[in-house]
Amino acid sequence: MSPAKVTLSPKELELVNNSDWILTKNAIIGKVYTLFGELSQAYTAQLKEQSFNARGVDLASAKIAKGDQYEGLPWVMLDQPRHFTHTDTFAIRSFFWWGNFCSITLQLSGRFAEQYGPGALNYFANKPSEGWYTCINGDAWQHHFRADNYVPVTEGTALRFEERPFIKLAKKIPLTDWHALPEFYERSFAEILEALRFE
Repeated sequence: MSPAKVTLSPKELELVNNSDWILTKNAIIGKVYTLFGELSQAYTAQLKEQSFNARGVDLASAKIAKGDQYEGLPWVMLDQPRHFTHTDTFAIRSFFWWGNFCSITLQLSGRFAEQYGPGALNYFANKPSEGWYTCINGDAWQHHFRADNYVPVTEGTALRFEERPFIKLAKKIPLTDWHALPEFYERSFAEILEALRFE
């Protein structure tokens, strides 16, 4: 093995000798888990309060997961409600991405895209100033907001993407607005529920 392949740069050597940064990272991820746990309870309350019902979806089903390698960076997500099969998807995903943003996404495919997609797209197309985006990528599992993945929802995009195999509608908030995250998520979740009722 060539020694050059395992040599640390000065910056890497400084970090490998400093445990504070990794402990701080772990503490932040723990706080995101706590936030998402509290959001899950708030989402459950909203679903009950609004008597929302998506046939075949367990609305109380929630899952929090984390990882370290979405484009090389840590992430945490809450899927609630969630229903994933080979053909049908119904999910509202709250997402934290280290160094980038937090977001909320409505993801639909199969019968759920047919049932809810056109109305939801039109709902957000009527609110262009609200900061909602629609996915234009062929890969439903990309979460970044670069121009090859998301474009703002407008009347034109709503009509253009009604016939896609999946529909993703998303909104993001910068990490610098950390204090506003609970309100952002609860308000956006309520907007999604309203959009799902839109004809």
